[in-house]
Amino acid sequence: MNNIKSIYLHIPFCTNICSYCDFCKMYYNDLFFNTYYEKLLKEVDIYQEYLNNTFKTIYIGGGSPSSIGINNLEKILKILDLKKEEDYEFTVELMPLDITEELLLLLKKYHVNRISIGVETVNPKYQKLINRVVKKEVLTDKINLAKKYFDNINLDLIYAFKDETLEEVDEDINYLLSIDVEHISTYSLILENNTYLKYVNYQEIEDSISSQMYFYIKEKLEEFGYKHYEISNYAKEKVSKHNLVYWNNEEYLGLGLSASGYIGDIRYTNTRNLDKYPFVKEEEYLDDKDKMTYFMILGLRKIEGISIKKFKELFNKDIYEVYNIKDLLNKEYLILKDDNLSINPKYLYVSNSILENFV
Repeated sequence: MNNIKSIYLHIPFCTNICSYCDFCKMYYNDLFFNTYYEKLLKEVDIYQEYLNNTFKTIYIGGGSPSSIGINNLEKILKILDLKKEEDYEFTVELMPLDITEELLLLLKKYHVNRISIGVETVNPKYQKLINRVVKKEVLTDKINLAKKYFDNINLDLIYAFKDETLEEVDEDINYLLSIDVEHISTYSLILENNTYLKYVNYQEIEDSISSQMYFYIKEKLEEFGYKHYEISNYAKEKVSKHNLVYWNNEEYLGLGLSASGYIGDIRYTNTRNLDKYPFVKEEEYLDDKDKMTYFMILGLRKIEGISIKKFKELFNKDIYEVYNIKDLLNKEYLILKDDNLSINPKYLYVSNSILENFV
């Protein structure tokens, strides 16, 4: 009996390419989609035994899943018309300008119950920089239309553009608060390889300013009733169940070009090359040390951290003998509360340097 209860499916198509994005993507056209769809069906056949399971989370990401059009999106949704647990979560990422009543009705037809909308920023200057220009009035209309059909909506925010001020960040946050959705994800701008911003040598903002923005966002969202439950994520009541699958180091099936998955003792990442997909992938075979590493570096992204008792149950080892926990506690990088070990909130912004202790 396999333990797969979650699926991620990647749609690598966009109608425009964002200047900061290093995800696997390509401009949409019918020929590319038809080729991709036929290859995706072959991968689905490979994993057919898992698709008979009952799923707790399904996530369609990209790229821009909504960029492929209603008819093509329905083909994808039919693949994922699977048995689900009673309290399942089924998320689809949407570009704001793609949102129509027809699209929303299609998603409801296939039992999607959560959508994630890439707002990123409402500042025209930074919208132009990242190639995501949408007038605020249009954006508001699109989100309000989505709210008529969905009560579980996530909005993405990007901050820490070069020369961005705290006042400009505040304008974006105030906009998200005025829209009043269930979930908000916030990400500082990172210059990744193979992106336009990296190519033109766009400069990152100073760390000290980015850190100030991070804690300002955290404080303001918490002030308005959002719970900070993961380094970059905030929710009123409904956390992202699918992302918790990742952070809890649970197994999941990854389908599609460049998609990652975790089955048994293997973590895998599909090729980004459409010609080689779905028969080429990178695989990482995990020993106990690898599994402990993933347990720590993923689990400590959660604000509540990890359970010491669960570590013992999973690996039959004392966490204090495996890692230099006492030193990190003495330096106050970590906090111990009852059974939970977590990153000190004041060091969340530099969490990556703390997580290196577990690699």
